[in-house]
Amino acid sequence: MNIFEFHQGDSPLLISAPHAGSYIPDDISCHMTKVGKESVDSDWHVHKLYDFAKEMGVSILNATHSRYVVDLNRPHDNQNLYPGQDTTGLSPIDSFAKDHLYAADQFLPNDKEIQRRVELYWRPYHNKLTSTLAAIKEKHGYALLWDAHSIRSQVPRFFDGKLPDMNFGTADGTSCDILLANKLKEVANAHKDFSHVFNGRFKGGHITRHYGAPANNIHAVQLEQSQVTYMNEDAPFNLIQDKVDACTPYLKELISAMLEFKPTN
Repeated sequence: MNIFEFHQGDSPLLISAPHAGSYIPDDISCHMTKVGKESVDSDWHVHKLYDFAKEMGVSILNATHSRYVVDLNRPHDNQNLYPGQDTTGLSPIDSFAKDHLYAADQFLPNDKEIQRRVELYWRPYHNKLTSTLAAIKEKHGYALLWDAHSIRSQVPRFFDGKLPDMNFGTADGTSCDILLANKLKEVANAHKDFSHVFNGRFKGGHITRHYGAPANNIHAVQLEQSQVTYMNEDAPFNLIQDKVDACTPYLKELISAMLEFKPTN
């Protein structure tokens, strides 16, 4: 299986969905528990929510492999993005619910195995992300990145209570121009049926923080969307079409706001 799926657009915007995949190669899954094999913490269907963006000229990069293989939104040195808070690692050994992913300790990925996964799966995705942003900037003079994620509405390991519906991350205002962030806030404020927060529990992962460089005319935003807004959060994790139809206009307005933005410098 290909490591990612890519759609080439002609606009300044790239949508990245690094946790959209759920595939786990046989040489890894054979050592996993039932929870691990089912890849329960995938960003289920999130890439499907943005299918409309293809007609808007947006380039789209979707991962196919599970975050349980290697987490594409973590730095390859496994640095904790939220110091002092509980997080899963570059090659996780437990689920968000702290269930074991591997059947026995001897099968846990060691440093050599993690590095193998980085080279096979992490690096090609990031090479494609890097080259696509470079090509966009070469063509348009600037590049825009939307990092698309989703997560269960309640994950006690990471946050108390219920997550807001839409969780925007701009690395505390450092990954994109404030004018762009303000425009996105205007869109969010207009959709009263969906709760939202900027730079709350999720401020943007490695992709947003690493690639967002407003001084270099690359502007990145992460959206962590609560899965309760579009799907059944329990297995078999099916889409709920009425909910998809309700949130799609909102997402279209957000992507339109991104496309309308043009840096002033």
